[in-house]
Amino acid sequence: MSQTKAALRLQAKEARSLIPESRVSILSRVIGRRLLDLVNGFETVMVYASKVPEVETKEFIRDLNRRGVRVVVPIIERETCSLRLSYLPDPSLLVPSTFSVPEPLGHELPARPEDVQVVVIPMLAFDSGGNRLGYGAGYYDRFLCRYPHLLKIGIAFSCQQAESIPADKNDVKMDYIVTEMGVIQCSSRGV
Repeated sequence: MSQTKAALRLQAKEARSLIPESRVSILSRVIGRRLLDLVNGFETVMVYASKVPEVETKEFIRDLNRRGVRVVVPIIERETCSLRLSYLPDPSLLVPSTFSVPEPLGHELPARPEDVQVVVIPMLAFDSGGNRLGYGAGYYDRFLCRYPHLLKIGIAFSCQQAESIPADKNDVKMDYIVTEMGVIQCSSRGV
């Protein structure tokens, strides 16, 4: 990992940590509304299940469920450094698991990556060109390389934006980035 990426991760974590908890909920709802508009019309959406202090996704997942959208969440497989997918008909089934990430353990309904149309991805830092920094383990980049058909939407708070994120050949760019400030279209791929 380059020193620049490490420094950018630290800077983004620090900026995000300064957002008061009450404000995180408000900003997350704004991001969720923007996301709902962006994914309108899609039948199967993969969404990360958030942990503190990420953009909260539980209400967004509930809204998708209410609209009849099939929601898929990733389950982290540490041994293989990969993501396994499960449908999530009810966010109350989530329990903290690997890296404290909520997962539907004991309530898995296997989903095929080929059936997913859109993936909503957490970002630690991002730039307006669609480059993102995750936590550094590469789970999403490996997954997205295997399934390039997915429309990729990264979400974060606007304070996590960097001027430029160094991208390696294995880093996958986002098609859209959503913050409380708006939607950034990063590719020519439309919704």
